Amino acid sequence: MTDPEHTAAVIGTWTPEGETIALPGETALLDAIATIYDPEIPVNIYELGLIYAVEISDAGAVKVEMTLTAPGCPSAQELPVQVREAVLAVPGVTSAEVETVWDPPWDPSRMSEEARLALNMF
Repeated sequence: MTDPEHTAAVIGTWTPEGETIALPGETALLDAIATIYDPEIPVNIYELGLIYAVEISDAGAVKVEMTLTAPGCPSAQELPVQVREAVLAVPGVTSAEVETVWDPPWDPSRMSEEARLALNMF
């Protein structure tokens, strides 16, 4: 028997191979996450490739797996809180959980082409 509360779709995940395309209606979540910027880097955290997975249950519960550019990142405490608040502000979201993960470690290959251009990293 399937529990609709735990049925989820993974969206907008950056990988070294490319981006997973968001499904219709889910772009609002990705747009909300893209409003968060690392205070030391003038690129949003989505384009930096810090968002590894976004899962949405049929009941509107959202789980985000994200990483940071380095374990000693000075924004380690504030960025996940900002992501959670941005996700909760999206209509239809009933709850939000943000987990910081370290595997696989972040590296510049996870950045979008736009982020590489903004940071002059070719």
